[in-house]
Amino acid sequence: MTSPAVRHVLTHLITPLLMCLGMGLAYMGAFVTPEPNHLPVAVVGSGPEAKVLAQSVKDAAGDKLDVRTVATRDTAVDLLKHRDITGAYVPGAKSPELVVATASSDMGATAVEKVFTPVAEKQGVPLKVTDVARPVSDDPTGQGLFFLLIAVSIGSYASVAAIGAAGGALGMRVRALLALGVSAVVGAIGTLLAGPVFHLAHHDLAGIFGMAWLYSAGILFIGVGLHTFLKRWTTLAMMVLFVMLNFTSSGGLFRPELQNGFFGTLHAFWNGAGFVEGVRSLLYFGDDGLGRSLWTLAVWLLAGLAVTGIAALYERAKAPAPAPAPQPQELAAEEEIEETVGV
Repeated sequence: MTSPAVRHVLTHLITPLLMCLGMGLAYMGAFVTPEPNHLPVAVVGSGPEAKVLAQSVKDAAGDKLDVRTVATRDTAVDLLKHRDITGAYVPGAKSPELVVATASSDMGATAVEKVFTPVAEKQGVPLKVTDVARPVSDDPTGQGLFFLLIAVSIGSYASVAAIGAAGGALGMRVRALLALGVSAVVGAIGTLLAGPVFHLAHHDLAGIFGMAWLYSAGILFIGVGLHTFLKRWTTLAMMVLFVMLNFTSSGGLFRPELQNGFFGTLHAFWNGAGFVEGVRSLLYFGDDGLGRSLWTLAVWLLAGLAVTGIAALYERAKAPAPAPAPQPQELAAEEEIEETVGV
């Protein structure tokens, strides 16, 4: 028969094995085969030729593209800066033009270029590509914001494990105050990385700090509250919520229009997407869309406060008669929190 010690180890191996399976399914499902999925594009022109061209592009692409016509180039640029379309094709006998905004999605701009380059080639003329919202030179692909998201997320959910393991003897009010303070520190670290260290952001560092703090606080309060109920399974739950589903739906590498419907749907309300799109709005798009992102982050924070409040009530109801405080080594043995950090 299997000894109790071996069974104990096998039980604890369930978590990393589930992480392995979940990370593979999430990352490979979201990133391995990116292709357009109702990618919004426009053809500039109000005459019948523009409408025929738009229809022919739509017929060739099927569900991969959503094609519209707009009357003027200025209208197309405005749609790009509001992130309502990914690219706009301006027909021309001598120099057709493709207008994109790579700060919104470098991968999206590349996908649109692949669509319209053959259209220009049929005319026997080169395609001119104009970028109306280019990322800073220190972050030429605009994907630095995704890695900023990873750094802030890891600092947040790893701190949940630390508070749960080392702060088990503390009251919920103290743990909540720790979560608030740690989230501010994580937000400050993220702001330093984005600004002075890697120069992803050349302005609005105060706004980035505010969003990073808001984002981190939401994760920490959710984690601190869940730990009351899940104990050593909290790490797995945090990985599912804030790595597997979060990073893949954030839009940091691929916008939702380059992913399947599942991750595209999550992008509309998940907190990582709120953070990435909020920072993008602040840095490149004149605050357009910032309000929606802030509301997304605020709702997640409110959810975290609610979970923490419920956990506090549960602990108060289940509190035993006063007893000597357990020693740190006893807490460590009881919790055995797995502080595995996966990306």
